[in-house]
Amino acid sequence: MKIKADYVNTPQWKELTVKSRLPEQLKCLDEIAHNMWWAWNYEARNLFKSLDANIYEEAVLNPVVLLERLSYERKEAIVKDKAIMKKVKEVYADFRAYMDEKPDSKRPSVAYFSMEYGLSQVLKIYSGGLGMLAGDYLKEASDSNVNLCAVGFLYRYGYFTQSLSIDGQQIAKYDAQNFNSLPIERQLDENGNPLIVDVPYTNYLVHAYVWRVNVGRISLYLLDTDNDMNSEFDKPITHSLYGGDWENRLKQEILLGIGGILTLKKLGIKKDIYHCNEGHAALCNLQRLCDYVDSGLTFNQSIELVRSSSLYTVHTPVPAGHDYFEESLFGKYMGGYPAKLGISWDEFIGMGRQNPDDHGERFCMSTFACNTCQEVNGVSKLHGWVSQKMFAPLWNGYFPEENHVGYVTNGVHFPTWTATEWRKIYDKYFDPNFMNDQSNEEIWHGIYNVSDDEIWKTRMALKQKLVDYIREKFTESWLRNQGDPARVVSLLQRINPNALMIGFCRRFATYKRAHLLFTDLDRLSKLVNDPEHPVLFFFSGKAHPADGAGQGLIKRIYEISQRPEFLGKIIFLEDYDMQLARRLVSGVDIWMNTPTRPLEASGTSGEKAEMNGVVNLSVLDGWWVEGYRKGAGWALPQKRTYENQAYQDQLDAATIYSLFENDIIPLYYNHNKKGYSEDWIKVVKNSIATIAPHYTMKRQLDDYYEKFYIRQSIRAKKLAENNNSLAKEIAQWKETVAERWDSINVVTKDTSLLENGGETGVKYSVKYVIDEQGLNDAIGLELVTLKNDKSNDDHQIYAIHQFKIVGHEGNNYTFEAQVEPDQAGAFRSCVRMYPKNVNLPHRQDFCYVKWLD
Repeated sequence: MKIKADYVNTPQWKELTVKSRLPEQLKCLDEIAHNMWWAWNYEARNLFKSLDANIYEEAVLNPVVLLERLSYERKEAIVKDKAIMKKVKEVYADFRAYMDEKPDSKRPSVAYFSMEYGLSQVLKIYSGGLGMLAGDYLKEASDSNVNLCAVGFLYRYGYFTQSLSIDGQQIAKYDAQNFNSLPIERQLDENGNPLIVDVPYTNYLVHAYVWRVNVGRISLYLLDTDNDMNSEFDKPITHSLYGGDWENRLKQEILLGIGGILTLKKLGIKKDIYHCNEGHAALCNLQRLCDYVDSGLTFNQSIELVRSSSLYTVHTPVPAGHDYFEESLFGKYMGGYPAKLGISWDEFIGMGRQNPDDHGERFCMSTFACNTCQEVNGVSKLHGWVSQKMFAPLWNGYFPEENHVGYVTNGVHFPTWTATEWRKIYDKYFDPNFMNDQSNEEIWHGIYNVSDDEIWKTRMALKQKLVDYIREKFTESWLRNQGDPARVVSLLQRINPNALMIGFCRRFATYKRAHLLFTDLDRLSKLVNDPEHPVLFFFSGKAHPADGAGQGLIKRIYEISQRPEFLGKIIFLEDYDMQLARRLVSGVDIWMNTPTRPLEASGTSGEKAEMNGVVNLSVLDGWWVEGYRKGAGWALPQKRTYENQAYQDQLDAATIYSLFENDIIPLYYNHNKKGYSEDWIKVVKNSIATIAPHYTMKRQLDDYYEKFYIRQSIRAKKLAENNNSLAKEIAQWKETVAERWDSINVVTKDTSLLENGGETGVKYSVKYVIDEQGLNDAIGLELVTLKNDKSNDDHQIYAIHQFKIVGHEGNNYTFEAQVEPDQAGAFRSCVRMYPKNVNLPHRQDFCYVKWLD
């Protein structure tokens, strides 16, 4: 026989985790490391840093990795160090006191669903503003001690890491996360085995592990499909945030919504309110519908219970920004659900269409959310109005300003985003109850008691901290990617901490208009190269890998930044994450934002800047419409001057240049003998005192409770009492009204005012006799009057007069409205008939309307 040159079988590698053993005295540190409480507690972070500053920095401030990498000798030395051990005991005592407080049982409990959460740069399960908002929300829910849990994904790769090529092209790199080194824990079942949730997809199951992130007192459950129980087609569902094609996106949204509810069921968790943070999670209501139908209720009864306890928050100001799925794709995965619900396919898919009978229209998750949630809200006052108009076609018969879409303006988590230096000032000068009463502007007025010297020293210390951070973090990557070492060294040397620093840092989408500053390069060059008044611009942000225009903006800015006249004066900082954001929102002097009106739903980075004495310069859009105060920042007008966007861009750019040249730079450099501008410090103080208190996450959380959670919880409980008797009653009433709606008719009418017009100061009576077809006072009438306009789309409601029932005989009800015109002119009037029931939360809950002749 011939002997083979080699003969080797394939090794079956097993994953082996070897944990570093901690001395008994330090085991409490592992408990703290596996709770994100440290992310917003600077004393905990300082404690971890004191164990070994170098390893802590190498671990990207991840305390789990730090504890794993500490040598045995170092651990023994720590135990013997009385000063460090004293601090360990103090921090752990604070942690336990915080954790041992019982949740506030007076407030409704909440289940919160979101595709992303920005908790720390250590845990890469976020991309931008939506995630920052969700992460801050969980932290404040913990601080406010409410009964809340959350559901999301544990992404294997998360969002991409950004670097720039030598010519400024964005390079997206997806680095796998090592779950064993993250501040997360496997969720176990009652037998101590990893909890597995089986999620139905067409005719098979996808199996998801469940991981838990302890966010202070809040549990965040993260689903993970990257396991050997799944096929190669389904493992990637939780690989990347917003990655893959539309089929993968649908798979993700099935997992988040349906899988999320199945997870809570398996954990035995039932909440009062189910809050969808964006439409990605809308299918949680589908699973809840199925559960109610399985319990023996009809679809119509089930939808009453689901709607009453559901809230949908929209973050997108334009219809194109929502998720739409072709019927063929949607049917591939969701075809079995109509039978489960006891309705037809057309009825089911119609719940995701503005026009349910339009068979060519795609299924929209946001529309489905609107149809299955009692309440809907935008994320700023202006965005609330934009959302009313955007969703108006769902509730035909009512004008946008009449529908129920509300708003809660976004805020930011104060302890997370406020620099330690500022936290110490606030602790020193503000009321001791400050953290429990953050929205109290009177407390924030304590900033006026801080000396100008202390404010200036704090600002300069944070500016120097930013410059040091940039030099430390970016030197290596710039030397690697930008080719010429001499140029990089020159750039680093030119970063002047004494310059007026402006930050423009956010997601690079075209509507953010990052290009405005570069419309007149000669004027910009004069601005940044004045030797007496140096100015420095920082840009940072990622463009979605599929957004060529956004990537083009980054490339353009980078190219300009490399020109000799702008080197070290305009700097692009790649890989914008939470760590870099914290440095920027506290280190620059001005936070600039220039969105195309009204496409900034809210924005929160400028709110973070407010907490740190950084002043905003922004278009009056999103939160800044509400936030701007004269003498506390600068604003570009809210109203457009030109319909042509190119002209508007030119005007806004010229306005920005003028503000810098005539107002901002002279104010900043109006130095006194101590080397700073007292007038600038006054703007900083005004900004902190009058704006910051209104944009904390505590205020936002309180708003959600006051505007939505409490009211919805009360109604939902009423519907569910006595074996869901009120829900059944309302469902039956709606079914009866729907059956008879087309038969309701006008018997007689007296509408001479509407036919012939009238005069001011004269009272007129408008009467209708309506045959209600046995519905027994289930109908309301109102006279709607619009100011006349040639365009049917452009209107202004002038008045709405309610009719009163003045008599009835059998099925015939007599309605009368008294109208006294108080303004002459041309108007349009029509009588609107609608169903009425005191148990409805609002008119759009049962949106039947008939306009009467």
